[in-house]
Amino acid sequence: MFKAIRNRWQRWVNHRIPRSDQRTFGQRNIFILPTGAGVVFGALLLIMLITGINYQNSLIYLLTFLLGAVAVAAMHQTHRNLSGLELTLIQAGEGFAGDLIPFRLRAVSPRHDTLALSLACDDVVLNQQHIHAGQQSDLSLSVPSYRRGYLQPDRILVETRFPFGLFRAWSWLRPVTSGIVYPNPLPAPDAASTVQDGEQASKSRSIDGNDHADLRPWREGDMSQRVQWKRFARTGEMVIADWEGEQGSPHWLDYDAFAGVDRELRLGYLAQQVLERSRNNSRFGLNLPGHVIEPDAGPAHASRCLKALAVFGLEQPREGGPLPHGTRAGEGVGRPVASGREAAL
Repeated sequence: MFKAIRNRWQRWVNHRIPRSDQRTFGQRNIFILPTGAGVVFGALLLIMLITGINYQNSLIYLLTFLLGAVAVAAMHQTHRNLSGLELTLIQAGEGFAGDLIPFRLRAVSPRHDTLALSLACDDVVLNQQHIHAGQQSDLSLSVPSYRRGYLQPDRILVETRFPFGLFRAWSWLRPVTSGIVYPNPLPAPDAASTVQDGEQASKSRSIDGNDHADLRPWREGDMSQRVQWKRFARTGEMVIADWEGEQGSPHWLDYDAFAGVDRELRLGYLAQQVLERSRNNSRFGLNLPGHVIEPDAGPAHASRCLKALAVFGLEQPREGGPLPHGTRAGEGVGRPVASGREAAL
């Protein structure tokens, strides 16, 4: 029964506060209740009132009504402190699974100061934020991530207990824009790309047996694990061993290279390879089923590849369909995030 009441309450709140990246708080969407201290304060006032009635003591009456007036004024001030505040999500962050993803918000209080404002999402709380009248303030709230994909917080709590902590006024921001959570990088085993390009297709390779390898000079984009380091220590020459069956181009990171491996593991391997190539400023391309990013180099290219890995096979959350943080919302083909030619593989 309690769960049914809770679900009904959540549906009512979601209907009253629809998803939006911008929210102005007012009479319709601000909630206010006494805090624990406020409940105790009210109980003491009631005891004082009963005592004053019992003894017909004017001084007790005076003190009781004076403190009651202070409590009523505090209630109105707490509500007013949040009323009129404009909160806008200006940037949803990016990061790796398990990290705290920053969400940048802009707060504006056009009519009066907003003091002791708090923002919270899950267990992460941003306390004691002061917004001066007519000025804007940029706030950064870190949202926990648990798995790769789109990160769309269901609710960001906005509350204040100013001035005396007797009442708590609160509301929520339910953003539409999603952050991006990259796959957690995993050390990748040696695997040859299945992608050929013109230069690599023309190279001749040894086919004498599984124990034979052709040695060739190191080229930009080759993985460091394939360098013959013992030979390098002896001769100072950096060479790569091309074993039989490694027909792919070293300039490509290939989803199909890890045959028989779970999808999430493959994406973790590719994320690690993207980071390695980016650190070495190497030129590389990314081959995913249904989505290909042409070889390039640089931080922007690495970011495009990581975004493509993050949303591969997922559907972007839509307004009206909130999802838990990083939840996969479908098993279809993911939406392309980076520019590049698409090919059905």
